[in-house]
Amino acid sequence: MEFKHVSVLYEPVLELLNVKPDGTYLDGTLGGGGHASGVCAKLSAEGTFVGIDRDKDALAAAGKRLEGSAPRKFFVQSNYEDVKRVLWDLGILQVDGALLDLGVSSFQLDNPERGFSYMHDAPLDMRMNADDSLTAEEVVNEYSQQQLAKIIKDYGEEKWAARIAQFIAEARKEKRIETTFELVDVIKRAVPAAARRDGPHPAKRTFQAIRIEVNDELGQLTRAVNDFIDILAPGGRLAIISFHSLEDRIVKEAFQKRLNPCTCPPDFPVCVCGKKPDIKRVTRKPVEADEEELAANPRSRSAKLRVIEKL
Repeated sequence: MEFKHVSVLYEPVLELLNVKPDGTYLDGTLGGGGHASGVCAKLSAEGTFVGIDRDKDALAAAGKRLEGSAPRKFFVQSNYEDVKRVLWDLGILQVDGALLDLGVSSFQLDNPERGFSYMHDAPLDMRMNADDSLTAEEVVNEYSQQQLAKIIKDYGEEKWAARIAQFIAEARKEKRIETTFELVDVIKRAVPAAARRDGPHPAKRTFQAIRIEVNDELGQLTRAVNDFIDILAPGGRLAIISFHSLEDRIVKEAFQKRLNPCTCPPDFPVCVCGKKPDIKRVTRKPVEADEEELAANPRSRSAKLRVIEKL
């Protein structure tokens, strides 16, 4: 299957990264190389580009897409939370810009073999890196009912989380739930008919929640944001695109702590801890897709872009 992915907020990302032709730039979620192609087009032969992804198919597709571009290029299969080790291994100390696009690629969502989609029947997998051990099937069949309810509520923001978890727990007593459509059938039985008639597909939020759990997406992001700020050279920029309110909150709070690192009690008249901000905001509010992009790519609706610059 051809690796296709429409990069969200493409123009704002390229504008706000402020790419210098001879600079060093990193994409921690390379995907099919959509944003990367724009970055590399702005880089000269003196520039350097590093692409990281967990998915071997994504790395292969991006490498092919970027073949003709000018800069020196490195493609690394790894989790973006290992960014410091990746750069150390390449002998790179700092970068002039970095990007994280936290969305799942269209290729992964639409490829039935990957088990991400509730629209295709496939084994329950959902691993972004096929070499990882935890699968969606294990989460669905081996997590307790209470664990499932919490995941579906917190990560999926699903109103019927407790009921869906109950129905999963009852169904798996009879037979292990092994495919996406088997799970969809259980979810449809759990969600009342009136609720199924309105809003998105009844399985959408539960599938999202399980995917986030399988790939430890929120934990990875929490651990990684500060490392991505640390690797920026002075004047370097970090752009992060989130698609989930919990992701955006993690990014916003991590940025805020670097913008206001003072640990003095609020009633102190002056700061005595001596901690100073090492970043500044480039975007006061998150950048969102305009009407033209929403019409062309509905998956951009929940995208939020935040950008900071290293002092």
